[in-house]
Amino acid sequence: EMRLVESGGGSVQAGGSLTLSCVASFSYNPYAMAWFRQGQGKGREGVAGIDTEGNTNYADSVKGRFTISRDNSKNTMYLRMNNLKPEDTAMYYCAADGPLYGLAEYRYKRWGQGTQVTVSS
Repeated sequence: EMRLVESGGGSVQAGGSLTLSCVASFSYNPYAMAWFRQGQGKGREGVAGIDTEGNTNYADSVKGRFTISRDNSKNTMYLRMNNLKPEDTAMYYCAADGPLYGLAEYRYKRWGQGTQVTVSS
């Protein structure tokens, strides 16, 4: 069974940057992957997705600030987050095996445990 392990979260000030990583345990990963986030007291929302060919999809709230990428040779997906804002504070989750478009929690089958991102003003 595929395991997804996130890393790279932390605490930064507004305007700062972080890069999240997600390593998939499968040696062969044919799935689209995505990043979701869940702020305190909020539902889990899709942030960005990427398919095996490198096509990407972003939530409007992060367009121009976040960049999703993947290295298939390393079974790793990344999320580069620039110009972070306090409203980006959330637990960030890696997900796999779902659609590239229409990022919704119920449509993704495999999940990591999450990594916390905290942005202070």
